[in-house]
Amino acid sequence: MTGEEFNKYVTQMSRMLYMYAFRFVKNREEAEDAVQEVFVRLWNMGKKLDSINSVEALAFTMTKNYCIDLLRKQKHSSLTDDLSLDKWSESTPHEIIEQAESGIIIRQIIDELPELYRTIINLHEIDGLSYEEISVKTGQNINSLRVIISRARSTIRDKYKSYFNEKRRT
Repeated sequence: MTGEEFNKYVTQMSRMLYMYAFRFVKNREEAEDAVQEVFVRLWNMGKKLDSINSVEALAFTMTKNYCIDLLRKQKHSSLTDDLSLDKWSESTPHEIIEQAESGIIIRQIIDELPELYRTIINLHEIDGLSYEEISVKTGQNINSLRVIISRARSTIRDKYKSYFNEKRRT
């Protein structure tokens, strides 16, 4: 693909890729960055683009993957921020103990779930995988995954509430 062909392609595809990226990240600047990064990566592919059947399909796939990676990094970053010393230093020792205890209780509840529920909730909530990725790994269809995750969350919530209700009684 020549530079002129690439510029024409960028002009044609940039708006569609931006809207596609925006659906993932829900932020104008991040969507623009995603599209720009995809175009840079496509440009860096050079002559390899000539052998690609559908550059559009590749661009959409690259945009989706970039956005998912970005969201995962943000999720990981927010988890790291939650554990930062600044947050802990603002908490009282009692609150810190309660937060740590809650994490332990939730982990125990998850470990007690049926194997399929435990696996899927870990893949979705802990590893941050999408329904599509979990479907590929587990062989479950996406609708089943939604039901399983909903039931697992409900079970976790009910057992967590039950634990603290029993704790208050004693």
